[in-house]
Amino acid sequence: MWRKMLKLGILQDAVNRAFPVRSGGRRVSAPRRALLAMLPLLLAAPMHGQEPGRIVRGLSFTGNHALEDETLAAAIVTTNSSWFARNTLVRWIGLGEKRYFDETEFQRDVLRITLLYRKVGFLEVEVDTIVRREPENVYITFAITENEPIILDSLDVAGIDSVGWRQRLARSLPLQAGDPFNRILLEVSADTLVRRLRDRGYPDAVAFQSFEVDKEARRAEATIELEPGTIAVIGPVDVSGTQRVDTSVVRGLLATRPGQRFSQEDLFRSQRNLYRSELFAFASVGVDTAAYKAGSGTVPLAVRVTEGRFRRARGSFGYATEDCLRFGAGITFRNFLGGGRIFDVSGRVSKVGVGTPVDWGLEESICPRLKEDTLGSGKINYNITTALRRPAFLSPHNTLTGALFAERRSEFQVYRREEVGGSVGLSRETLTRIPLGLTYRLSYGFTEASPASFCASLDACSAEDIARLSEKLWLGTLTGSAAWPRVNNPIDPSRGRRTRVEATVSSQYLGSSSGQTFGRLVAERSWYTEVTRRSVLSFRLRGGISYAPLSQIGDQSVHYIPPEHRFYAGGPNDVRGYELNELGPINYVVVNDSFPVDSIGTGVIPEGDVRFSPIGGNMLLLGNVELRIPSPIWSNFMRIVGFVDAGMLYERGETVAAVRVTPGVGLRFVTPLGPARVDVGYNPYGRQSGTLYLSRQGELFKITDDFDPGGTPNRYTLHFAVGQPF
Repeated sequence: MWRKMLKLGILQDAVNRAFPVRSGGRRVSAPRRALLAMLPLLLAAPMHGQEPGRIVRGLSFTGNHALEDETLAAAIVTTNSSWFARNTLVRWIGLGEKRYFDETEFQRDVLRITLLYRKVGFLEVEVDTIVRREPENVYITFAITENEPIILDSLDVAGIDSVGWRQRLARSLPLQAGDPFNRILLEVSADTLVRRLRDRGYPDAVAFQSFEVDKEARRAEATIELEPGTIAVIGPVDVSGTQRVDTSVVRGLLATRPGQRFSQEDLFRSQRNLYRSELFAFASVGVDTAAYKAGSGTVPLAVRVTEGRFRRARGSFGYATEDCLRFGAGITFRNFLGGGRIFDVSGRVSKVGVGTPVDWGLEESICPRLKEDTLGSGKINYNITTALRRPAFLSPHNTLTGALFAERRSEFQVYRREEVGGSVGLSRETLTRIPLGLTYRLSYGFTEASPASFCASLDACSAEDIARLSEKLWLGTLTGSAAWPRVNNPIDPSRGRRTRVEATVSSQYLGSSSGQTFGRLVAERSWYTEVTRRSVLSFRLRGGISYAPLSQIGDQSVHYIPPEHRFYAGGPNDVRGYELNELGPINYVVVNDSFPVDSIGTGVIPEGDVRFSPIGGNMLLLGNVELRIPSPIWSNFMRIVGFVDAGMLYERGETVAAVRVTPGVGLRFVTPLGPARVDVGYNPYGRQSGTLYLSRQGELFKITDDFDPGGTPNRYTLHFAVGQPF
């Protein structure tokens, strides 16, 4: 019995994959009653206990174009053995699951495939089999000749008097005239229409389908008859299951109220709001069927909840190439002081083992990359944050969050920032499930950066200028963001698209000190598509622009953007042919006080006397293309990746940098934390030229704008990371 239930689940998933149905921008799953009408024939007989016999060492399909192999394999009982059990070279080890051949079920599988094809419009399908039997093994091929499908000439929607409303209601149905006559999609289209009616206030809406098929002409006509019923409003709301959380909190999170027009979508949104509040382990919002009378015009609701744990402690430990050892801990108090509030205290540290005061000399062993980062890795990074969150603030879809923090953070070879401050933010999920955010942040702190980074906008930089730029200042920012996540998996997407836009403004009106004012805009769009079974082609475009008004620094007026708010590129998540932050403008500094100025440009600078410093830019444009395909071995756990990254980072108003294109290959491994990846990028370019400064007695002097460091660059760059790059 359990195997039949498993087969039902697999088949439903296969139908969802085979027929990606969308309604009004949302995915619509295959209806239950359509599957129940089909499955009794697909699974006509009970599963037999199989005696050990021939092992299925090969199972394949040929000639199928309308349905993928995965869909057909899920629709039949005969299944292939695992890779280890069927591969000639390794099956002697005895690993992997062996699946045995059942002659009776195999013969029924031909009927199952035939029926499935007829349900999707291919009435003249022919299914043949090629079977190679060995004493202990069997190899099976289903040879399918699909032939021409039945074409749907027209799909009429009846039962709605208003032509305009009927057209709006029937827009973008899963089944359209001109498509193969897919009876499953006809059921889905009927359910889509019912769902739209119920979202518009008709809780009793039903639909009936009818069709006529001319087999000789291979044409079909279909009709969906709608019965909307009576328009209704929300009636009394019954809440049960609360113990410590007040029922007013539950009612405040509901997306609908008594007296409002009934909408099934509002019931789903109410249920999402209850889960997003983190107060409940279970939440259900639906029609109170015991009290509801069809056609009454009033729909009573029943809200059932189970409260979750009100305290949760957490901890983490990790390792990263640029962070070395890192630790994190936190504790959350739910329903803090009543009202559904969430109080959270969290902390994290990184650069442990290479930065003071916890310096174990790990830059000589497991963190050798950080040996070069004397600025950002000289001290440990930390963050301590206390936050109070209030769900259902002025609206069931709003969340208000206030936080206090103290932190030290750094960017590899660029800067180290220390600050304390606070923030207040408002987040909202729109009717179309677009998360919006608005956050005000005020902090007091200072930034340590390389002198060359501070002086990127200056012709010369005195010790007084550097000290002025490094002193403690106020920074007030207002950030707005919007996201459009339309992917099937937020961690490892294979279908859909994802868009994010973020804008940040710093102004003296927001509390910023002079010289700390700027504007910044970043936009990103990613696309994901399955080209074959489990093969994913993905694209990304990312752009950014920042601007600063004139600020007086010393005796100069410049458009100064602090180092921590400039753009940087290169690394495991953008242009992988470069190390972290190595793409874009770079300055060089001669650090030998005794080196004669006159010999710079004419002589050879001793090795080790020149250090490079990424200074970032105010214009960024990145593009990525990546193809992920299953590995020939361990295909369920490993994928092979080919990618091409392109990017340009430059300072607006100066010479536009050339686009750098770096191809590469990589591997992806399935882990509980998401895909772990190893990427190798190829860099065909030479070392970048940049401005050369001389550092003498704490001051910087520009020597030349086009210094070529020479030498042979490393053509291959290796990256380790967790999670997809985009």
